[in-house]
Amino acid sequence: MNFAQLLFPDFSLILCGYLVCRFTALNRKVWEQVESLVYFFLFPVLLFHSIVKSPLDLSAASSLMGAGLALGVGGIALAYSLPHWPWLGKKIDVRLHAASAQVGFRFNSFIALALAEKLAGPPSLLMIAVLIGVCVPLFNVGAVWPMARHANKGFVRELLRNPLIIGTASGLIANLLGFSMPVWLEPTVNRIGQASLALGLMAAGAGMQFGSLASAKTLGALVLAVKHLGMPLMAFGLARLFRLDATQTTILLMFSAVPTASSCYVLAARMGYNGPYVAGLVTLSTLLGMVSLPLALGLLN
Repeated sequence: MNFAQLLFPDFSLILCGYLVCRFTALNRKVWEQVESLVYFFLFPVLLFHSIVKSPLDLSAASSLMGAGLALGVGGIALAYSLPHWPWLGKKIDVRLHAASAQVGFRFNSFIALALAEKLAGPPSLLMIAVLIGVCVPLFNVGAVWPMARHANKGFVRELLRNPLIIGTASGLIANLLGFSMPVWLEPTVNRIGQASLALGLMAAGAGMQFGSLASAKTLGALVLAVKHLGMPLMAFGLARLFRLDATQTTILLMFSAVPTASSCYVLAARMGYNGPYVAGLVTLSTLLGMVSLPLALGLLN
């Protein structure tokens, strides 16, 4: 399978978002509203529908959930270990690291959801929804905790209000209770899902900016290495350790290699850290995803 060709349409939408934002009247202020629409409404609906439309076998999904959680813990530990590395650790600004370490383990759910079904068919949407459900709380704790002393809001409340967690948790509960989507509502929900993927990818492109990356090149290179090399290699090992099947392995590898979350810079800026620097790392991560995804899906898979 030619993964580069398979991924091209989605990265074309990211490029379209970048060009539209930079060279038309549809500037960053417009795309901030689009991001909010996708994040708070369209994506939660997609996640809920992806979970409830297929029976959930928790015993069958337990290995994938375990591998996802182990991958998350490993990524967080690796990202936060950087200041303690011999020689390189001395070159890292501790405060800047606290803001940017999240880039090394978080993921862009827009891109993950858009790619899942293309890679492994309809069942993969349920798998990626399960991974999002178990990993988003873990990753958000990992991202917020080191910066929490500078925030005005408790991170527990922020987690409970996360729309992706709400959409996934409500979908899991509805699935286990035997709920099924009414037939008359299916077409509307399907179109909402299609719109969320296209707009989400374009919003990821519109959010790209290179900012002030030159201020800490060593830290940036290490954080991006954790995300685009360390995470896929860990996923490769965990897929074998947990004895995942071919489809689960593909989804876990894709999950490990997608670009980091575009909301990283929003969180850093909101908590009083260097937002422009983190935004630059997010931009580079989006570009590096064009390399790490074919690497993970082609060579490792």
